[in-house]
Amino acid sequence: MRALIRKEVRGFLGSLIGHIVIVVFLLITGLFLWVFPDNILDQGYADLGPLFQIGPWVFLFLVPAITMRSFSEEKRTGTLELLLTRPLTELQLVLAKYTACLVLVLLALVPTLFYYWSIGQLAVPAWNVDSGGTWGSYLGLVFLAGCFTSIGLFASSITESQIVAFLIAVFLCFVLHMGFELVASFELLGALEGPIKAIGIQEHYTSMSRGVVDLRDVSYFLCVTAVFMLLTRASLQSRKW
Repeated sequence: MRALIRKEVRGFLGSLIGHIVIVVFLLITGLFLWVFPDNILDQGYADLGPLFQIGPWVFLFLVPAITMRSFSEEKRTGTLELLLTRPLTELQLVLAKYTACLVLVLLALVPTLFYYWSIGQLAVPAWNVDSGGTWGSYLGLVFLAGCFTSIGLFASSITESQIVAFLIAVFLCFVLHMGFELVASFELLGALEGPIKAIGIQEHYTSMSRGVVDLRDVSYFLCVTAVFMLLTRASLQSRKW
């Protein structure tokens, strides 16, 4: 299993698309933080809020770009059957792919810690920063990445086309992230607004971004991740049906 994880990570980092995805992520977040209007310097106070506002939207495309080849490429080339002949269960294969993809997403996120160091140095006095809110937001991004990764793997497991897998993953991630928030905004729903919002990711991500790690939010992210990983395993097992 560890060998498969290393193979996936090396394969992605050794490909052109791997470097492009990471560079694009850092470029977009850097532009929003330091260059575009209403950036950190314009606001006049040390806060990484813009990163955590734009982060989920960048992840919406970044994560599917990483996961789209996980199973679809194996299906297209016929190597999936070879993988399943190894002493690995479908669940172990899914876990290995999931771990490798999540590691890649986190590798893209690690350089943003330089932004945190930068605002700490720029603050007056130095390091007059809401560290609790910042680390809570980073934790929220990690859980969000975990959810999106599991969704992306599921999308990749149901098609042989990487492009189709990418589009399906983007659609599912958007629906789960903002879809329920948009539905809840209809005034006709009345008292149902709260429960409907609670189904979507945005509500729980926003809660963690305040720096408060609530067990309900953590449980939500873990449950969504587990559901899509089980769906991915079921998709792989369907070849026997």
